[in-house]
Amino acid sequence: MFSSVKSFGVSGIGGYGVSVEVYISNGLPSFDVVGLPDAAVREARERVRAAIKNNGFRFPVSRMTVNLAPADKKKAGTLYDLPILVGILAAAGDIEPPRGDAAFIGELSLLGELRAVQGALPMALAAAREGVKELYLPAENAAEAAFAEDIDVYPVENVQQLIKHLRGEKPIEAAAAPDLSADMPPMPDFADVKGQENVKRAFEIAAAGGHNILIVGPPGAGKSMMAKRLPGILPDMSRDEMLQSTEIHSVAGLTCREHPIISQRPFRAPHHTVSAIGLAGGGTVPRPGEISLAHNGVLFVRETLCAAN
Repeated sequence: MFSSVKSFGVSGIGGYGVSVEVYISNGLPSFDVVGLPDAAVREARERVRAAIKNNGFRFPVSRMTVNLAPADKKKAGTLYDLPILVGILAAAGDIEPPRGDAAFIGELSLLGELRAVQGALPMALAAAREGVKELYLPAENAAEAAFAEDIDVYPVENVQQLIKHLRGEKPIEAAAAPDLSADMPPMPDFADVKGQENVKRAFEIAAAGGHNILIVGPPGAGKSMMAKRLPGILPDMSRDEMLQSTEIHSVAGLTCREHPIISQRPFRAPHHTVSAIGLAGGGTVPRPGEISLAHNGVLFVRETLCAAN
């Protein structure tokens, strides 16, 4: 018995397609996940097993192999829990195989509740590019993923809700992208600054020409205060810029249901003791650094100068 379910992963700050293949055969009971999975992906075996049993289905007592293709690309995170569960149920004959243009993403709890994952928007944009028409993912990520065009995003709360939808018993309503104007809190304004006309002029020139600016002065002179107000005099973000910035913040886990998209230019002010990886990004599982998080916005870097005796 074989089934194949479409899913997606994140590489850097972009999404890519992953095919979750499930094969159930005779033999001693086992549950193997192949395709360069990391520890979090391998642990999906226990989450999926518990979720299947706790939702009234019979877990196959057979030799079971799950392949995450392309098998030469490392898979990381917990987002493959849901497609693995759907693939097992389809291979076991408990549900009909999902449509070829449907994709599944999501982390499972032991009771079958879906939890949010990182990188929902990059994966939704990749799904739209690959012709996917239906994307099922945790409800907390639905507002963010709904900004992808030409794709229906279905917010899923738990396994039972998804199964009823796939069986046509109780359809899930597709999510709509939130109104961008409702996600724009007020920003610090240069009108709050009294005096400092020369500094204001320098900031205006830097903003108009996209230049770097060096501010030198004693503590309390107003350097940080002025820098925080620089995004307020930059042009409004275009939709493409919002999506670019949101992709980066989504991979870093800095988006949420209440603020699904970056609609104002970012302002990042890391401490002067920030590490090289924290500033430029990287790590065992590459993550964006402060430079990337400030994309389309402002990066304010403090430097401590010590006088030599």
